Amino acid sequence: MNFKPLGDRVLVKVKEPETTTASGIILPDNASKEKPTQAEVLAIGDFVKNIEIGNTVVYGRYAGTELSLDGDDYLVLEGKDILGVIS
Repeated sequence: MNFKPLGDRVLVKVKEPETTTASGIILPDNASKEKPTQAEVLAIGDFVKNIEIGNTVVYGRYAGTELSLDGDDYLVLEGKDILGVIS
């Protein structure tokens, strides 16, 4: 993948929602239809602060622009759409 976000944008790979609970219960596909809101940071623009490649970020539910590169799906977020970093 050869993509560099510009400005305060961040390229992320969305984490799929868990299909099993901590106690081992398997959740059916229709249990949660909501979009995921956590993603792993793969690339950052020059003006991004407090975020590093490899961080897991939380973003607004309908934020970002979907992007397909080399057959994989990614999301490009603006800095204002990122709510926080999970440590």
